[in-house]
Order: sequence, then structure tokens, then C-alpha cells
Amino acid sequence: MSARRIRPVIAALALTASALVCAQPVIPGSTAFCLYEVPVDEAGKRRWINLGIVQYVEATRSEVRISYGGGAFGAGHDVKIPVNSTEEAHTILEKLRRVAAACR
Repeated sequence: MSARRIRPVIAALALTASALVCAQPVIPGSTAFCLYEVPVDEAGKRRWINLGIVQYVEATRSEVRISYGGGAFGAGHDVKIPVNSTEEAHTILEKLRRVAAACR
């Protein structure tokens, strides 16, 4: 096969490959970096936690406590979100679940 015939074939293969890459589904997020905004702190700073490193969540009628980033010797952190009822705690848990699902 001559060099003149090879070049168009290579160009066609390159276009086909790029079309296949573009046809891949768009993934909305990543489980490794999945941000969830928590209430502002006492100083008024906006804060987000990475749901990919959350270890557990506790919900009571007075607060939702999210523990994350733990390591050896109690190196983890907690975010405490005050709530007024069990229903409000469940609403926060549902929002956490929705955000985490969107990061898949």
C-alpha cells in the first residue's frame, strides 16, 4: 500500500477514535472528591467536607454529627449540625445521600 493511501486511512481511524471518546457518558462527580456544604462556622466561614472520607454519621433529634478523616490516635474530625427535630435530621441525611449519589 502506498503512503498516499495510508494517510487517509490513519486520519479516518483517528476521527473514529475521537468520536468514540466523545460518545462516552459524562460522569457528574467522583467518589474520591465529593463535596458537601455544611453550615457556616462561628466566624462565618463557608465550609465543605469531602464525603469520600466520611466514616460515619450520627443523627439524633438535636444534631447530625458527621465524622471524617480519622486515622490513628483519634486524628479525625467532626462536623456537628444542630437540628430542631428528628425530621430535620432525616432531611439532612437525605440531602447527604443525594449529594453522594450524584458523585458516583
